[in-house]
Amino acid sequence: MARIYKRGQNWYLDIRVKGRRVRRKVGNSKKVAELALKDAEVKVARHEFGFARKDITIDKLLTLFLEYSQTNHRETSTIRYTSVLESFKYFIEKKTRIICLSEITPETIEKYKIFRRGNSNGQLVKSGEEKNTGLKARTVNFELKTLNNLFNRAIEWGYLKDNPVIKIQKLKVDNSKPVRFLSEKECKKFLKTCSEKFYPIFFTYLNTGMRKSELINLEWNDIDFRRRKIKIQWKEFWQPKTGKREIPMSQNQFELLQKLKQENDNGINSSFVFPHKDGGIIKIKLRGEMINIAEKAGVENLTKLHTLRHTFASHLVMKGVDLPTVMKLMGHSDIQTTMIYAHLAPDHLADAVEKLEF
Repeated sequence: MARIYKRGQNWYLDIRVKGRRVRRKVGNSKKVAELALKDAEVKVARHEFGFARKDITIDKLLTLFLEYSQTNHRETSTIRYTSVLESFKYFIEKKTRIICLSEITPETIEKYKIFRRGNSNGQLVKSGEEKNTGLKARTVNFELKTLNNLFNRAIEWGYLKDNPVIKIQKLKVDNSKPVRFLSEKECKKFLKTCSEKFYPIFFTYLNTGMRKSELINLEWNDIDFRRRKIKIQWKEFWQPKTGKREIPMSQNQFELLQKLKQENDNGINSSFVFPHKDGGIIKIKLRGEMINIAEKAGVENLTKLHTLRHTFASHLVMKGVDLPTVMKLMGHSDIQTTMIYAHLAPDHLADAVEKLEF
């Protein structure tokens, strides 16, 4: 049995498919709703109607996805996904009547985007008025990316036909706020103040732009001395955030790692480049050590390890390295992330225009 009905200003399609009731919002035109009804009846007869080969509850899908993530993603990624999916589950349960995956539409995702960004009037919700609303555009975009991943898995597993996130427009991110990075003078003061123990670690931070997880999980098998490359690659116990890549070593970086390798072979003989004293992965809180060193060196406003990564990228751009190359060296998955450094290259961009000879 199939029918159309009106609620408020909109017409809806109500149809049963294999014993399951499916309702879809069609729009405010009765004529369009009648056409949709005829189309749905034809598709049911041909066994072509539906969103997926089998339906599943949202709650069950979230559980399956997190189990998948625990096996295939880094632990930190799974933790972030868990937080996002808890918020999505809250929205579905408190703001909609949706139970099954087949009921989610692009409109549902658009409403979730509005919910997370602010209220229906487009104004940010004050803290405490709603659960986790009023988020930054970058955070909302990450949540949309997570949901896109979730629904892609659902398609692969046969629970969904189309991804409801695919046509949702991401929020515009304001990259006008300059990132904090160290000047050459600050870098020298900072490194000069480092102890013998921490100098190699922070020198490598500044000269490779690696993420913390990449640095602490770096092993000697990842160092290609012949080609002078540092390989960021998958391991049994760890996975890189954005896939594998290679970082060329400068002469100073090459010599530092050669020296460390000799010391390692004659001493602790660990597989890690920067090991703990027991030979395992380093357990020291590097951020705390960095802050202490910065205070002693007189380097102000250095409170985040990521600032050292920003420093690497910023100085590359200021020395004329193009943004796509910086993107590859940093391991960014999106050029928009790299664009935060674009303002540092005004002279480089001007030089590029001067090369035109029309």
